[in-house]
Amino acid sequence: MTPSDSICPPRSEHGQGLSAAEAAHRLQTDGPNTLPGSEPKSLLALVREVVTEPMFLMLLAAGGIYLVLGDRAEALFLLGFVGVVIGITLVQERRTQRAIESLRDLSAPRALVVRDGQELRVPGRDVVRGDLLVLHEGDRIAADARLLQGSLEVDESLLTGEAVPVAKNPATPEVSASTVVTRGVAVAEVTATGAHTAVGRIGADLATTVEPPSGLQQSSRRMVRGLGWAAVALAVSQVGLAWWWSGRPVLDSLLSGIALAMAVLPEEIPVILTVFLALGAWRLSRQKVLTRRVTSVEALGAITVLAVDKTGTLTQNRMAVAELAVADATFTEPAAGTGPALPEAFHRLIEFAMLATPADPFDPMEKAIQRFGYDRLAGTEHVHDGRTPEQEYPLSADILAMTRVYSTAQPELHLLAAKGAPEAVADLCHLDEPHRAAWRVQVEAMAARGLRVLGVACGRWQNTQADAWPGSQHDFDFEFLGLVALADPPRPEVPDALAQCRQAGVRVIMMTGDHPATARAIARQVGLSERPDVLTGADMDALDDTHLQARLKQVDLCARLQPTHKLRLVRLLQANGEVVAMTGDGVNDAPALKAADVGVAMGQRGTDVAREAASLVLLDDSFASIVAALRQGRRIYDNITKASRFVFAVHLPIIGLTLVPTLLHWPTLLLPVHIVLLELLIDPACSVVFEDEPEDPRSMARPPRAPGESPFGWHHLVPALLQGLGVAAVLLLGCGWMMQADGTLAQVRSLGFAALVAGVMLLVLANRQPHRPVWRAWRLPNRWLGWMAAGQAALLVLAWTVPPLRDLLGLVAPGGRDAVALLVLVAVCWWWLEALRWVTRGRVG
Repeated sequence: MTPSDSICPPRSEHGQGLSAAEAAHRLQTDGPNTLPGSEPKSLLALVREVVTEPMFLMLLAAGGIYLVLGDRAEALFLLGFVGVVIGITLVQERRTQRAIESLRDLSAPRALVVRDGQELRVPGRDVVRGDLLVLHEGDRIAADARLLQGSLEVDESLLTGEAVPVAKNPATPEVSASTVVTRGVAVAEVTATGAHTAVGRIGADLATTVEPPSGLQQSSRRMVRGLGWAAVALAVSQVGLAWWWSGRPVLDSLLSGIALAMAVLPEEIPVILTVFLALGAWRLSRQKVLTRRVTSVEALGAITVLAVDKTGTLTQNRMAVAELAVADATFTEPAAGTGPALPEAFHRLIEFAMLATPADPFDPMEKAIQRFGYDRLAGTEHVHDGRTPEQEYPLSADILAMTRVYSTAQPELHLLAAKGAPEAVADLCHLDEPHRAAWRVQVEAMAARGLRVLGVACGRWQNTQADAWPGSQHDFDFEFLGLVALADPPRPEVPDALAQCRQAGVRVIMMTGDHPATARAIARQVGLSERPDVLTGADMDALDDTHLQARLKQVDLCARLQPTHKLRLVRLLQANGEVVAMTGDGVNDAPALKAADVGVAMGQRGTDVAREAASLVLLDDSFASIVAALRQGRRIYDNITKASRFVFAVHLPIIGLTLVPTLLHWPTLLLPVHIVLLELLIDPACSVVFEDEPEDPRSMARPPRAPGESPFGWHHLVPALLQGLGVAAVLLLGCGWMMQADGTLAQVRSLGFAALVAGVMLLVLANRQPHRPVWRAWRLPNRWLGWMAAGQAALLVLAWTVPPLRDLLGLVAPGGRDAVALLVLVAVCWWWLEALRWVTRGRVG
């Protein structure tokens, strides 16, 4: 076979496409390319949701009772504070909504278009009529379009329900928005966008997806619902006890019952989870990790195994041809990429490596082959510009090689170009064992240097029957030409990131389609594993699930894998009790990404299908970003736990000061209006202060949390209950002492309320870093803590010094004895929290 065999004529150019100005005009005229979907909640809808919460219904009930049976000024004051609390809640909701909307914008599909003669990626919403779309395997088509050149196979199951891919070419050119390219490359002109597309006309249901609540959100809602019924039951009991047992007036009895229900109900918990998970996802996006499903954030802290691709994740995805080998010679490309001319002996090897590669490749390895060929063979007869194959045989699980068939000037003669795994290409060439062994030695030597090795073959095929293509590549006769080895240097940040994973108790498993020796060499370079054993796809096929589960416990490197192997790996690791995060980038990776506890897609080289199947998308494809996500996930979960402990702890003193006076025949100490004021302190502490807490320095020095662990588990609740019960006991003893010392109701109430406000701050400090002394927790950075302390001080000063407010609250300005008593109560609470921290240290954190 000689290079003089002529190849078929070149394909046409893409064309200039629209100009940027024309695209902007059409976008303004037609609107964005978005399907009918759910709009952000309106202010009215948010208000309606807030005021139907149980806590606000109780506040409105209390205001109504004041209005009917009490003083109108007190009623208006209480309802005014209800409005303030609603305003705070709306600010939190809008903050969360903005975070989610920014994530939605980031996660919107992107499209490769031709504008002003240049290919560029734009958000899918910016695609307009007349745009030229360049479509590759794995792309989700951004709009209805008509193929101009090339051929595709398209999955139209979203529209038709049929899972079999449909062939598309200029003779059957129509492709629809939201369908998926499963094979091929083509250029198409956009004919309709947005609501005018076929999928847009079907209805809004296809465009709206409601993310199901996470496990934590579901469990918290069940808990709050149960506590809500308990609050109602206690409130009714409180009313009866206050009226019958303590002989209080009806108004006081009703208000104390409502106050107790408000004290029991931890309505902050659902807010904590919603705000923390949404803002946590927003924080992850700032670290180059896009969260497609907010619920995946809570799973990050429980991950025990990271199953990661080698290429582009552990390595830089900067493929370059490094070495060549033919039967009697080798060639090493200089590191600088310049050097002596490529010897003639290697020209055919590179010629057919290029012919076996798409002219406009997507894969970095194939791009490297084309780049090397054009650099080294430019101007020779070995470069065939504009080549178009008549037939292609793609890589498959059975044959790890691909073949492209080209017509020549002789109608019945075709050229064959194949490349793939060296052992697969050797098999296509039917090499005898001595020749296989010789090439195997060369492959092992290259792979041991961390190179990715491909075999290349050529052939001729005489077609005697029109359109009668062989069913398999094995039906052709090939000549083995040699080896092409490509280098992809490891990312410099990977060794440190791997060390962090080991310290955090997270096992890393490499998955690659490369030769086992290549996997072993890269693992040694980055410090992934010293274990030499490598599990191959062939090994997996030979093992049943039971034996493979046992083998997986001993292996860190998996090579020569197909996407189906990845899915099986994920499921068997999960069967071993592991919580698995897996990376992927191809169409066939989607099932494994969905099956993993956290699927991670590549944002730069990944297909649209992989990104949509995954929970997270790496915007920079870096392994270090996955580790940063693990760290951030642990921080988010820690902060949810801290905020939950604080909520349960802070409600107990409120319950104590509401319920115990009824049982002891004391006058009412806390009314709904006091609890509303306390909510002005508790809500920001939960949703702002704790959300902004810095990472615990120990977070990546402890093993992953158990999958079933919850912030509401007893090992978290018991310390919180002890904190709250201790503070409640101290405050009740202080109020009892003040009554025994002939203090007036206003003095007792003032002391209890002021001590409770101070107790809120102490409980915040005690739960920020449970393993640190309370006084040291104050020194840790948190931009909102100082504002909260200032707000508490301002609230007490206003309550004591503004006569109308002081009268409405039933308080009195503190005297000398009251101030001393307050300081003593605060000091005893501080001592209790410190003693409790010392007893439970190491058990909470």
